[in-house]
Amino acid sequence: MPGAKSYLIDMDGVLVSGRSVIKGAPEFLARLEAKASKYLLLTNNPIYTPGDLSYRLHKIGLAIPPERIFTSAMATASFLAKQRGRGGTAYMIGESGLSHALHEIGFILTDHEPEYVVLGETHAYNLDQITVAINFLVAGAKFIATNPDVTGPTEHGIAPGNGALAALMSAASGVVPFYIGKPSPLMMRMALNHLGVHSEDTVMVGDRMDTDVIGGVQAGMETILVLSGVTRREDIRRFSYQPNRVVQSLSEIDP
Repeated sequence: MPGAKSYLIDMDGVLVSGRSVIKGAPEFLARLEAKASKYLLLTNNPIYTPGDLSYRLHKIGLAIPPERIFTSAMATASFLAKQRGRGGTAYMIGESGLSHALHEIGFILTDHEPEYVVLGETHAYNLDQITVAINFLVAGAKFIATNPDVTGPTEHGIAPGNGALAALMSAASGVVPFYIGKPSPLMMRMALNHLGVHSEDTVMVGDRMDTDVIGGVQAGMETILVLSGVTRREDIRRFSYQPNRVVQSLSEIDP
C-alpha cells in the first residue's frame, strides 16, 4: 500500500494497564490489520517470553501473535550474543522472559564468578539477590540492564521500575549499567530490522516521553504520545523534544 506507515507500539500504558485492556486498543489493532499495516509490539517489559505475552494478551482480548512482539529481554540477548557469544556467563535477576532469551543464545546463568550481572524486572525483588549482584559488580562483573524505566503504570497507580533498582545497585557498587531497552538506539534499530522497515516510514506510539518519544525522535521516526499511561499533558512542555502528535488513547489514531 503506497504511503502506508508501519507502527512500533509500546505495551504498558498504551495497550494495557496492569491486567486490563486500555479502551480503544482492540479496535486500533483491528484497523491496522484491515489496512495490512506492519506493526510490532515493542516493550521494555522483559518478564515474559513473546509466547507468554501473546497468550496473556489473548486472554484479555488482544490477539497479537508472538512474532509481532519484541521485548527488551530479546534485545539484551541479541546484544550479548554479539558481544560475547555462546558460553558467556551471567548472574541474572529477572523472570523467565529474560532467562529464556539468555539460554537461547547459549549463555550460562551462574552465581560463580559471572562475567555479567544482567538485571531485568521481576515480580518480587529479593534483597539477598541484589546484595549478591552488587558484590559481583564490585568484583569486576559487567553491568547490563534490560531497560531504564524508573516507574511503570499498574491498575493501582505507579510502581517502581527496573531503572530504579539499577540506580540502587549502581550507587552501591559504583558501576554504571549499560541499558539495552528504549530509548537505546540498539533497541530501536533491532526492532526496525525485526519488522523489516525503515525509520522514515514508521511511527513510534508510546506513553513515555523519556523512552518512547525520545527513542522514536532519535531514530528518525514519527512519534505519537498517548496519555493513557504515565505521562500527563502538562508534563510534555518540560521536554526539549516534542512528539508529532498527542492523543488521549489509541482510539484517536487512524492508521
